[in-house]
Amino acid sequence: CFNGEVFDIARSGTHAELVNTISFYDFVEIQPLANYSFLLDMKQLDSEAQLIKILKDIVEAADEADKPVVVTGDVHYVNPEDKIIRDIYISAKAVGGKPHPLSRNKVGPSPDQYYRSTEEMMEIFVPIFGEEKAKEIVIDNTNKIADMCEAFKPVKKTLNTPVIDEAPEILRSTCYKTARSLYGDELPEIVEQRLDAELHGIIDNGYSVTYYIAHQIVDRAHSEGYMVGSRGSVGSSLAATMFGITEVNPLPPHYRCPNCKHFELATDPEIQSGYDLDDKYCPVCGAKMKGDGQDIPFQTFLGFNADKIPDIDLNFPSDYQHRAFDLTKEFFGEDNVFRAGTIGKVEEKTAFGYVRGYYESKGIDPSTIPSQLIAYLASKATDVKRTTGQHAGGVMVLPKGLSIYDFTPIQYPADDKESTWLTTHFDYRALHDALLKLDLLGHVDPLALKMMSEISGVDVLSIPLNDKKVISLFTSDKALERRCNHLNVSIGASGLPEFGTETCRDILAVAKPQTFSELVIVAGLAHGTDVWANNARDLIVDKVATLTEVIGCRDDIMTYLIKKGLPNQISFSIMEDVRKGKGGFKNNEKTYIPVMKAHGVPDWYIDSCYKIKYMFPKAHAVAYTTMAVRVGYFKVYYPLEFYAVWFTVRAKAYDIETMIGGYEAIIKRYDELKARSSGKGEKLSPKESDILKMLVVAIEMEERGYTFGNVDLYKSHATDFIVDKENRRLIPPFTVLDGLGESAAQSVVEARKDGEFTSQKDLTDRTKLSQTNVKQLIDIGAVKGLNETDQMSLFEFGMTFGD
Repeated sequence: CFNGEVFDIARSGTHAELVNTISFYDFVEIQPLANYSFLLDMKQLDSEAQLIKILKDIVEAADEADKPVVVTGDVHYVNPEDKIIRDIYISAKAVGGKPHPLSRNKVGPSPDQYYRSTEEMMEIFVPIFGEEKAKEIVIDNTNKIADMCEAFKPVKKTLNTPVIDEAPEILRSTCYKTARSLYGDELPEIVEQRLDAELHGIIDNGYSVTYYIAHQIVDRAHSEGYMVGSRGSVGSSLAATMFGITEVNPLPPHYRCPNCKHFELATDPEIQSGYDLDDKYCPVCGAKMKGDGQDIPFQTFLGFNADKIPDIDLNFPSDYQHRAFDLTKEFFGEDNVFRAGTIGKVEEKTAFGYVRGYYESKGIDPSTIPSQLIAYLASKATDVKRTTGQHAGGVMVLPKGLSIYDFTPIQYPADDKESTWLTTHFDYRALHDALLKLDLLGHVDPLALKMMSEISGVDVLSIPLNDKKVISLFTSDKALERRCNHLNVSIGASGLPEFGTETCRDILAVAKPQTFSELVIVAGLAHGTDVWANNARDLIVDKVATLTEVIGCRDDIMTYLIKKGLPNQISFSIMEDVRKGKGGFKNNEKTYIPVMKAHGVPDWYIDSCYKIKYMFPKAHAVAYTTMAVRVGYFKVYYPLEFYAVWFTVRAKAYDIETMIGGYEAIIKRYDELKARSSGKGEKLSPKESDILKMLVVAIEMEERGYTFGNVDLYKSHATDFIVDKENRRLIPPFTVLDGLGESAAQSVVEARKDGEFTSQKDLTDRTKLSQTNVKQLIDIGAVKGLNETDQMSLFEFGMTFGD
């Protein structure tokens, strides 16, 4: 094209230089005259005749160098009418605000670069080169070059995992050792058969290394005192449970005795979770038995034949995530791990902005353009690659002895050449079947639980998951024992992870879950697409189905259909097609519908399957619900510890003057912001929106009889709220003040170890606090008794001398 060195030398160099340059290449391309229109519009070429002469010079030099010339289209869109979409992109700013090269000088339209047929190419080049030469460069040489190109797939589809020779044996022996420690030396048949089936598929298909690596990282985190949560469908695998990767147990609900290992399957078919089983004492030894098991089929994670590539996703405390990343370098070597790349696409909202900007660039008011046309153009401009990025927790592992360039180019994240990590240029989805991907995500929930555990001294793993008061929080606020209820709240789940969204609150209000297993269904409904609204919600409201009957999680489909008598394989296929929501169920309806109806599947259930676009895995829903119930336990029984952690790690903004002003001040500020958020007055800033959310929890805390103390120079933590049990209050950290960063806050904590501050000047001299920070402390009354300087006034001096 006109940016290439061949064209550039043909335009400005000598014939000998042109021949020499062309000699380097396998072949040379020239393009339709329209592709070079930019040069004519910019007056970089005098005329079309000059352009034709340049093209003829290139062909002549190529013949002399014995290199084939090929006519190429440099195609940017297929049909001529699609040109406007490219023009929309040319007029839009690129990432970083840079203009498109063709938009810098608005001297003419962009080139016509649609997909031209052979006939159209011949019409262009026969008048220039004659029939014979045109046929050679348009038809013959293109086929010749195509025949020279080897057919290959640019991205490998065969999984290449690191080789760890001992992984299969360690996986098998550890899983059986754990299973026997829980269920006895002679394993119950259901445990042994499932574990054996899973291990057989995992090891035979070469996936044991995936389990081994995840186990090593989780085990290291546990040894360093950190909790790790699982996400995704990994909890569907009993092997993952026995290997310590997840605590979700996918077996059917059952009792097991921690003392003598006695085992009993639950007999009540209505029980869907072992956590909902009533307390029971072992009939053999009399010890209190433990309820476990969530009834999740392994096929969700491993496929029907345990041959699906396992994708293990782990949630690490946010302050441990980088440590988890570094562990992969420790295990595999720095040159064998790469952060997973992502492709950022143009979203619909952005595309609408591009279209309106295009018309504005042409001097046309977008409001005069029919909205249907703008919507149509925006739909054509959506989903185009916009930028490359980095997956929040994905790490791609390269086996030793292979080159990363066998799979993907690599790049620095955001062109940061100081970064300690390189990123795959190809999207991680393109590499999913070729390289092992570890998902090591940072999440606030494990961090919050760790903090509450440390403050209270409660072992998180000892928290009962069927506590009636805690479960009641999801349908009532009675367990909170409020003195009043200014916000007329009917549910006590505010501040509980994953259950505080608007959708989830609606589900809780309508469905009224009473058990752990029903909360799991709620989590599935809340995280699915087209699963609740206009689907399960209507079925429950209209009393067509109950909460336990609607489709909540993807696994429910398979287990339900198998219980109805459908064959295992077709039940699995229906589940897979429904949960992906891409027309699979509809495309296979002639196969699915007759067999479903033959086995008594009701019409409302089939209709629900049609509507679903995406479904949450049950194992993920169980993990989220477990986390929420544990946090709820602290909310009920250790409220100050709960609120201290909530305000430390979940609140995004503070209004400290209001918070220390007491209940009435908090209510007044809340009502003001709430009114503005409802359209009465000035629109809320993003920070004020965050403050409004924070005040909801602050009101709840105050209504339970707890308060906020003031920031204290000698008691406040740098970043964390501190529990003051004696006074039933929280002491805020220094960082609640706007603009007071962690470094400055920590400097106060360090400086006070050397003694009390004697004046405001002494405070600034010994810390990193700015004058603005000190003024903020003065304004909220946090530095009472500190003079501006250590100098005594004449009056004070006289009094001292007189004494």
